[in-house]
Amino acid sequence: MKKIFFVVGARPQFIKAAPVLKAMENYPIEIKLIHTGQHYDYNLSELFFDELEIPVPDYQLNCGSGTSTAQYTSIMSRLSDVLDKDRPDLVVVFGDTNSTGAAALCANLKGIKLAHVESGLREFDKNIPEEINKIVTDALSDLYFCPSRTAVEFLEKSNVRGKVIHSGDPVLDLLFAGKKYFDKPELPARYGLMPGQYIFATCHRQNNTDNRLALETILRIFSDAHLPVLFPIHPRTLKAIKKFELDHYLENKNIRIIDPIGFWDTQTLIAHSERVLTDSGGVIKEAYFHGKYVLVLDNQTEWIEVINEGKGIVCGADYEVAMRNLKNDPDRTSPNTALGNGTSSKIIAEEISEFVENI
Repeated sequence: MKKIFFVVGARPQFIKAAPVLKAMENYPIEIKLIHTGQHYDYNLSELFFDELEIPVPDYQLNCGSGTSTAQYTSIMSRLSDVLDKDRPDLVVVFGDTNSTGAAALCANLKGIKLAHVESGLREFDKNIPEEINKIVTDALSDLYFCPSRTAVEFLEKSNVRGKVIHSGDPVLDLLFAGKKYFDKPELPARYGLMPGQYIFATCHRQNNTDNRLALETILRIFSDAHLPVLFPIHPRTLKAIKKFELDHYLENKNIRIIDPIGFWDTQTLIAHSERVLTDSGGVIKEAYFHGKYVLVLDNQTEWIEVINEGKGIVCGADYEVAMRNLKNDPDRTSPNTALGNGTSSKIIAEEISEFVENI
């Protein structure tokens, strides 16, 4: 029987992997799940395994946090040991975290075929750690699963060697199939908010959390927004706020700080918000699915369909641009389906099965 390793390590990857793992149950292939431990806090890891019914990992590498160099070194060393004693026919990686890049490089050095789910996306800024992981992984892959037509076109122009598939994004499969899980208009009341009368916000990207001016500007945008801002705060962001002595913003009455939340609660709160402010690629596409206008708190985004369709704007950590566009309405003349229609996992599983059977 053919064997495949799925390597995950961070919140976005757990969410992407869940529907693909489920779809793979239809094929006679042995699947093993490797958790690098890049995210290990319960609210960023175990919570998603529990609510998305992801199986217990077959291998837990416990690599933890640290610099990109430290994470790469730790993941590659520990994953290498696993691959030496339990060699798969294919390694599947997701997204653009350090777990993605390190696992891709390790698989290549071991001579193992590689599939990349969410390939072909670019932000064209090599100062962004995620961009480096995108470039490394796409350079080494044999099977490319693209979430958008733009991603397909980029890879085709790059003349990559391997099969390029326009699969759509598997996260949207969860949303299309799970609407009952976020039909909970009573949830905002838990935080003292009314449906449609608050903004959902996140901020965790390194170029914002490592830059005092950028981080303070974003907090100013939150504090001066026309509606209360519900802000599930990432541990990295909270640490940066304290480091830069910006704690007073946490006391601002317009900013409602809450702990990180699970996938379905996140979808509920996005679905019932008035709009979204975020630097998270995952939240951008989730806001797009829910038809919420999104202000991207970054200098660029790989989800350019959202911007091109008039469903959001890139404003970065620019107070004036953000405030000027804060009340924009999304263009509703096109359906929010450019990133997938709910069949992505089925496409990915079928292509993986065919690929490994021909190895």
